[in-house]
Order: sequence, then structure tokens, then C-alpha cells
Amino acid sequence: MIRLKKLRQKTSCPDCAGGNCKIHSEPPLEVERPSWDGYFMSLAEAAGTRSTCIRHKLGAVLVRDKQILATGYNGAPRGMKHCLDIGCLRDKLKIVSGTRHEICRAVHAEQNTVIQAAVHGVSTLGSDIFITHSPCAVCAKILINAGVKRIVYKAGYPDEFSKELLKEAGVKLVEFKDVGGKI
Repeated sequence: MIRLKKLRQKTSCPDCAGGNCKIHSEPPLEVERPSWDGYFMSLAEAAGTRSTCIRHKLGAVLVRDKQILATGYNGAPRGMKHCLDIGCLRDKLKIVSGTRHEICRAVHAEQNTVIQAAVHGVSTLGSDIFITHSPCAVCAKILINAGVKRIVYKAGYPDEFSKELLKEAGVKLVEFKDVGGKI
């Protein structure tokens, strides 16, 4: 779960600040708000709840200038049967996570996010993506070509080649560590 930081709501009313306001109905509230990164990561986690993958519930949110461009989660291509319905071929073949991506029915969350943006005519150039797991090499290449400038991930993924590709392309790969903060 994302940690939230307590912030004191600021007011320009001196009577509210002193607790003697006769105009406003309530004194200033203490509210909890996540940082922007925390907010977008919580949305990526929520997107992952739609996943139809048996192994992992992954989600992604594509953002530019604090505006959501697209979301995605991992699951079977549109109109096809889900692993939840027919089982996981990777489990049946005992394929280790992080290998043989081509033997998987699911489209990755990052891929679905870029696809959703394309379907709706939304440019991904200069965007950030928040993902529940760091990208595999295939997704890294897609994000590089989509013009994503920063990838914020919560959990690691066993793919060192992905990290090498992103470093060479100048894409920032940032492990999410929410310390709260001002939005």
C-alpha cells in the first residue's frame, strides 16, 4: 500500500487559522495526500486488478505533465480467451519467469498502455510510465520507441538486458519509493 503524508490544509482566513471563524462551517482539516508518484503508482496497482494473468497482476499508467494518457494491465488480446479461463501455458511448460516471453498468451501491461494510447490517437512522446514491475526487454524496446522518458516501477523483474537497453537509450529507470511529499 502507498504511504500517505499528513498535510495541514492551508487557509487564508485568519479566523479559521485561529479556530474562531464565523463564516466557514468547519475548521481546517488534516488530510492525507500521496505524492504525485504515489498517486500514479496507486492507479497502476488499481489497473493491475483487471489482469487476467494467473501468474502476475500487473498494471501501468502512462502520464505526461501530471495528466493520465492511458492505462493498461496484462491479459489476453482483445476477444481471445483469458488464462483465467483456459489455464497458463507457461505454467504447464514450467517456463521460468523472465524467459521465453513469446510463449505467453498475455499482452504485457506496458504494451497494452501504449496500444491504448495509439488506438485513441494520444501521443506518448515525452511521457512517464508507472508500472507495478520493471519492464522486460521487449517492453523496454517498445517504451523506448514510444518516446517514454521515465519509467517508475515498484517491483523488480529478472531482466538485466532491459536495464542495459534503457540506460543506452537514456530512459530513466526509477524504483518507486514513496516517501510522501507535496503534490
